[in-house]
Amino acid sequence: MALTLQQIKSIVTYSDGRQATEKYRDMWFFSYLCNGINFADMLRLKYANIRNGEICFLRAKTSRTSKVKKDIFAMLTPEMQSIIDKWGNQSRKPEDYIFGYLTGKETPLEEKTIIQSVIKLCNKRLKKIGTALGIEGVSTYTARHSYATVLKRSGANIAYILCSGINYIIKRLKFES
Repeated sequence: MALTLQQIKSIVTYSDGRQATEKYRDMWFFSYLCNGINFADMLRLKYANIRNGEICFLRAKTSRTSKVKKDIFAMLTPEMQSIIDKWGNQSRKPEDYIFGYLTGKETPLEEKTIIQSVIKLCNKRLKKIGTALGIEGVSTYTARHSYATVLKRSGANIAYILCSGINYIIKRLKFES
């Protein structure tokens, strides 16, 4: 489900006074601002991925399924930097994960389990936010889908949207419009 800009604003400004709500809300917003980055890829971001005011990453799914490895670039906005400053790993060493859920010492199975757990907790909190705001279906995936939809609705050039690394969403949007 794609959200309107007004719904996104409602989510971003929502607070129930709980730290967990603010953290997961902010991570959801970071995902949205980071070209709709998949949550698993976001949790794998390291400080080394931040270069010259941009976040550069390779989508894990694409690196497994595609012969062509293409970096995705997202401008590091002041809002994203603020989220990193508030919730990020404070060491800021290039080899450290930005959000600190992973350490790099996990087995692939442990990494997958941690990522799934964070996504589950975030989705649970996002559902509560959505319920409080009267918005159905808010999830980690909604940030990704909404990013593509907002770009499309704003009249962004399709080539730009495809370069954002979310071409499969755009293909789906053609059928939903």
